[in-house]
Parts: sequence; structure tokens; C-alpha cells
Amino acid sequence: MGQAGQGEPRRDWNEERQPTSRQQDKRAPKVERAKKLRVRDPNQQILDRAQRLRDTRVDMEQIEPVRLQKALAASGVGSRREMEEWIEAGLILVNGKKATLGDRVGPQDRVTAKGNPIRLKWPDRLPRVILYHKQEGELVTRDDPEGRVTIFDRLPQAKSSRWVAVGRLDVNTSGLLIVTTSGELANRLMHPSFEAEREYAVRVLGQLEPEQMKEMTRGIELEDGPAHFQRIVEQGGEGVNHWYRVVIKEGRNREVRRIFEHFGLTVSRLIRVRFGNIGLPARLKRGQFYELNSAEVAAVMKWSDLTVTGRAKSR
Repeated sequence: MGQAGQGEPRRDWNEERQPTSRQQDKRAPKVERAKKLRVRDPNQQILDRAQRLRDTRVDMEQIEPVRLQKALAASGVGSRREMEEWIEAGLILVNGKKATLGDRVGPQDRVTAKGNPIRLKWPDRLPRVILYHKQEGELVTRDDPEGRVTIFDRLPQAKSSRWVAVGRLDVNTSGLLIVTTSGELANRLMHPSFEAEREYAVRVLGQLEPEQMKEMTRGIELEDGPAHFQRIVEQGGEGVNHWYRVVIKEGRNREVRRIFEHFGLTVSRLIRVRFGNIGLPARLKRGQFYELNSAEVAAVMKWSDLTVTGRAKSR
């Protein structure tokens, strides 16, 4: 079961799905890749620890089974919705038997799709994490019907998995965007219970009155419910433009802009400068990215209260 056609070489599905360069050229215009921020190497002690962390692998028996469609999507076969359709159509086999929705698979299971073997990817090591300085005009999505540039067009390819953005920034917002190969880490950081602070530098046309700033922290009512800043600090400005620093714990659509608009002020520039305890590096220019070393990734996993494989730590 799951053998390739007679007389044909056996091919791995992950390799089979890779488009040719000619196909890629037809899909979209070539987008210049983001440049990597070069930094000085840390001291030898940190380098040695980073190397040990990089070389560490989790015993496959410690990896818990996950839903079949999730494992397939994480391995780059297709989206979860597409995988669910394939399962319902009987195109996926697990250990030689037709899969059903709700099936869970682990590292020991054999999976085929349309007769092709699937080499599932498992989180047996630390994930990759990069900090990207998003530019205005770029979208945080994988597919745009209008063919506009997305951050995934600009980022380096993740060969063994796929990038997941931690939250979104709208097309007119720039600044810090965390991207990782761990869906579990992304979900953890975005979950409302984690209450990660988001800090923004905001430029507005006009100026707030002291009482309006107090009201912003006390709370106002928007069309989708109450909203407020944890903190707001005036940063000065020239002419009609004034800068503010605001901290918020939610990630609702255009929430910062809408809070200012509630007081009749238009945001002309919005830059995210911090997410949780991760700040936008001072030397990271717009359109550049910085990849965390293994020691820094381990610190992020610890802060998120997750194990190497992305599971919540047992209490």
C-alpha cells in the first residue's frame, strides 16, 4: 500500500510538490528577499551553549500524536482545510488504512497521500524564530488576490517546515513582527490568556488633551467592545504631528488606530516596537530580519512556558 506506480521511481511527496523555477516565475513577479542583520558573535560561553542546544534532539517517543490534518499541514503538504478535504475523499492512508477526520498520528505512523509517501516533520528540536522589521505596504498573509507583496515573499525559506507569523500588522503598520516555525509557540504568544504586551510608537495629526490620555487608559467603548491602553506617554513632536508611546495587551483589528480615531485624531504613522519581552532591535532597518540564535530561542520558549517541542510545561 502506498507504492508508486510500477516502473516509476519512488518519490517523496514533499519533494514532488516543489514548483519548478519556471512555475514560480509564472505565479508572481520576483520579490527582493529581506537582508539578514549581521551582528557580532556573542561570547564563547553563549556560542557553546547555542551549539549544544542546536545539536539536542528530543526522543521521538516523547512526541505526542497530533491530528492528521495538522501534521500534514505542518509538513508543507497543504493547508489544514485542504488536508481535511483529502481525508474525506479517502486520499490519505495511515498505516495502509483510509484515514478519517479525527485520526491522530505520531512519528511511528506511515502516511501516504494519493499513493505518495509523506515525510512528516516533527518538532524534535528547538524551532527557528526571526524578528522581521515589516515595512508599510506589505501584507501578513500567504495569499493575496491582488498579488501584493507579503512578508512571506520577503522572508528566507524554511526548508523543513513553514513560517508562522505571531499575530498580524495591517498593511499600513510597520515594525516588529515575530515569525517562527513553531505553530505552538505562535499560538501561545497570541492567546489572550498569555497577555503579551504590544508597544507602539504612534504619530498623529493633532494632540491629545491630558484628560483624553487618562480616558484612554480608563477605557472607551468601540463598536466591538471596550478597549483601553495599559499606558500612554507623550513623546513630543513638531508642527501638527505629535508622537506617543502606547502599550496594549490585545491584538484586535486596527485597535490602536480606532482608539485615537475615537477622539478625532488620525494616526499617520504606526510602528510596533515591542512584543512581550522582545523589542525591535535598534539596528534592524525596515525590510531586514534577525534570526535568534539557539540560546535566544531557548529563552523565548522558557518565557512562553513551553518545552522544546512546543508543549506546555507540566506544573
